Amino acid sequence: MQKLSFSLEGEYVELNQLLKLVGLCESGGAGKAIVASGDVSVDGEQELRKTAKIRAGQLVSLGDIEIRVQAG
Repeated sequence: MQKLSFSLEGEYVELNQLLKLVGLCESGGAGKAIVASGDVSVDGEQELRKTAKIRAGQLVSLGDIEIRVQAG
């Protein structure tokens, strides 16, 4: 399992943008497609909202990749 860490600058980041910012996709649009596929979970629950607000302390999973969001 690959574990990534993301430092949050602000209150939240939209899920599709988070996937782009950590390098899992090329664009926010590609991030939206990944979320729509149903392969993304937030804190263990499937997340289908492309622009879900991800805040510090949350764990985003995509396949065998985990992204821990931390306060910047």
